[in-house]
Amino acid sequence: MATVLVFDIETIPDVAGLRPLNGYPDTLSDHEVAAQVMAERAEKTGSEFLPLYLQRICAISCVIRRTTKDGLPQIKVGALGTPQDDEKVLIQTFFELVEKYTPQLVSWNGSGFDLPVLHYRALANHVQAPRYWEMGESQENDSREFKWNNYISRYHMRHLDLMDLLAKFNDRANAPLDGLAKFCGFPGKMGMDGSQVWPAY
Repeated sequence: MATVLVFDIETIPDVAGLRPLNGYPDTLSDHEVAAQVMAERAEKTGSEFLPLYLQRICAISCVIRRTTKDGLPQIKVGALGTPQDDEKVLIQTFFELVEKYTPQLVSWNGSGFDLPVLHYRALANHVQAPRYWEMGESQENDSREFKWNNYISRYHMRHLDLMDLLAKFNDRANAPLDGLAKFCGFPGKMGMDGSQVWPAY
């Protein structure tokens, strides 16, 4: 594949979705709703981490590597959208990149977190992504290729979940990205990790 798209999402509790699900009054602030839900979740499961469909995407970061017409590599690093953009714009922009380039997606735990969250949130935001969901059934010229190599199937390479692959698809062998990066001599996570996104937001 000529284009590779490495991506990572950051999420916060979907307070707007939590209010009607749990019947919280408008008198409670977003912070109070999230704090109450996370406390209840921690009491029930031992972790404040909410189910994936209740995670709202607040950032999508990407590194895209393309080969130019001259055969030279072109690399761009950045976040999709602007700070003012809502979740729908971020998700739509991500799937527009897939639509435009049909890249190989690369993630760390993308099969277990990033992509399922993107699926649920695209559904909630009415975002269509026909190229991403292609599995060899459409009338596109290259549709047949997707039957044996698509974004959805776990062992296909259109989406390469590095954590999954390095662990040989064995959940018990998964390594944390921060620890593995440091083990390999890289800086690891700098500044904040996912658990700090909601307070920072």
